[in-house]
Amino acid sequence: MRGPVVVVGDTLLDRDVEGVVNRLCPDSPVPVLDETAYADRPGGAGLAASLAAGAPDTEVVLVTALADDAGGARLSSLLTAAGVQVYALGLAGGTPEKIRLRARGRVLLRHDRGGAPGEPGAPSDAVLRVLANASAVLVSDYGRGVARQPALRAALAATRAPVVWDPHPRGPAAVPGIHLVTPNESEVRELAKVRPGVTRLVTASRGAQGLRRRWRAGAVAVTLGGDGALLCHAGSTPLVVPAPMTADGDTCGAGDRFAATATLALARGALVSEAVQEAVAEASAYVADGGVASVLPPPARLLPPTGSGVAGERIGVVAASAVVSEVRAAGGTVVATGGCFDLLHAGHVATLQAARQLGDCLVVCLNSDASVAALKGPERPVMSQGDRSRLLAALSCVDAVVVFDERTPHAALTWLRPDVWVKGGDYATGGGEPALPEAELLRRWGGHTVVVPYLDGRSTTEMIAAARERTPGASRLSDTVPAADRLGRPSPGTAVSRPAEGTR
Repeated sequence: MRGPVVVVGDTLLDRDVEGVVNRLCPDSPVPVLDETAYADRPGGAGLAASLAAGAPDTEVVLVTALADDAGGARLSSLLTAAGVQVYALGLAGGTPEKIRLRARGRVLLRHDRGGAPGEPGAPSDAVLRVLANASAVLVSDYGRGVARQPALRAALAATRAPVVWDPHPRGPAAVPGIHLVTPNESEVRELAKVRPGVTRLVTASRGAQGLRRRWRAGAVAVTLGGDGALLCHAGSTPLVVPAPMTADGDTCGAGDRFAATATLALARGALVSEAVQEAVAEASAYVADGGVASVLPPPARLLPPTGSGVAGERIGVVAASAVVSEVRAAGGTVVATGGCFDLLHAGHVATLQAARQLGDCLVVCLNSDASVAALKGPERPVMSQGDRSRLLAALSCVDAVVVFDERTPHAALTWLRPDVWVKGGDYATGGGEPALPEAELLRRWGGHTVVVPYLDGRSTTEMIAAARERTPGASRLSDTVPAADRLGRPSPGTAVSRPAEGTR
């Protein structure tokens, strides 16, 4: 490949909310979903770009419109983690979101939000250069306006790279002269305005031939789900490319996998027929392997543990969201802190009390059991995340607790967007800003970080070691105590990093 593979299109934030259903709503006969976890992923063109970036030795660039809100920041973070370079156009309005409510592996309801599509901003000179130097381009149109942008369309028409157009019924016609169009059956019927034929293959063939002529495309490949695809070239008999395997599973993203694979093949110099055959095989394997969850990195999740009573009511995403919304509606300050809190001790409590005094609510971001084990080894945690959550939630200075499954709280912070992030005095300030890894993240939305003094002589690791010393036959933990293992050491005072001027 001489240049990057460029994906152009609309990006959405896909959120899967997992839960359990064991009762009906008392005021209407509908199931009540008790949320247990959620996962965020890029959708639309963002998913296509993420899938393409999974190919070895491939540089993938995404040209998309991102809103200046929490959803836009979350998408940018997810895409960067997937290895995608993002060239963002401005977007008026909010980030479009598709939220699927799931229980026992089944989708109960999909909730869309984000309003009417906003007008994307004009591309920069850098965007136009990357399109001119692309080895192949995929237009992943989800009908929200990016594919209508005049300057982008002119650049797409002028590029010498092969262009694949994955259309949407609400989107515009493809630019003339593209190599391949990849609609599904319903899309080709609507776009080409064809009547149903005797068989689905006849209908697909009529639609593909009509769409190819109307859009002056080199070829049209109509995806047929588990039956493969139908490829129509100019002046040739339609070619049926059967799927190598039939699989039942989550088909969400299968069309994106098909289009991305075909684009990658064309970038390597493959013929259109070869690209479609490879795309059918990859899309079929994608569904058989479990869909989007099988190919993307483990999603960032917040895992609310179950609880009951007053403490339990403060635990989880729903509880935290309610507290934060109420405080923000009143113009208050949201404070957050985080850690493992394995064997809660006086040093922890002092830090939590100091943090609560800095604002109007305190949300604790708690490392899950898996996260603690990854950070500190298989012998930790001593206490489960459920027990640690309930102890924290029982403190009067704590308003809510959320559990995160990653090594860092970045995903939780991006969701919460606190005004203040607090840690114990374990971080040297050097007379300037605290050396906290979260400081730069907080600045994105105008927040700041605070380091509070730590009580001397309190350490979870030292407590565990002392307990094991007194237990015959128990092994001692390492004498090396990583900085992340406790909230901090004595600090002469409190250090604050302020947001950049004009960000608040």
